[in-house]
Amino acid sequence: MSAPLGVILAGGQATRMGGGDKGLLRLDDKTILDHVIARLEPQLETIALNANGDPARLAALKLTIIPDSISGFAGPLSGVLAGLDWAASKGATHIVTAAADTPFLPCDLVPQLQLAAEIAGVDLALSATPDGRQPTFGLWPVRLREDLRAALNGGVRKVVQWTSRHNAATAAFPDSRQFFNVNTPADLQTARGML
Repeated sequence: MSAPLGVILAGGQATRMGGGDKGLLRLDDKTILDHVIARLEPQLETIALNANGDPARLAALKLTIIPDSISGFAGPLSGVLAGLDWAASKGATHIVTAAADTPFLPCDLVPQLQLAAEIAGVDLALSATPDGRQPTFGLWPVRLREDLRAALNGGVRKVVQWTSRHNAATAAFPDSRQFFNVNTPADLQTARGML
């Protein structure tokens, strides 16, 4: 397996936050996305951001912006597909994804996903905690991108519905707080307390 590329998933509509870019909300002296990037960047050589709309609003991040290739806000799998298409254009074999609203994501996310895939003898792995699956944090093989495209075009929207077809390995993380995501104004206050 070649070194995976990183894709931060920020293609949603943030309806519970009132719309806009959750990742650009301030958390201490940085944005939520700054926290995500600071934790993910040391684990990967290259990171891109899956986001829809005008990419100019994200120019300060200095990341490649990848819009969904499936129209109509088809959920995180659409962002995964966009990342796989981008990775294919770069000659990469895998991507690792992380959600844009999770400022405390594990600093060992990538190696744990790779290890889980290796132990299971597969090339697809998802994260899990004692609270359940964290399916937007995964290791995804480029070889499955056409299968994923067909599934999305066929109406599949749930990550686990698609990954269960491909025997995804599970990387277990003991601390659910690492995957805390900011969905509402109250969550943002909680995250400020967690800092």
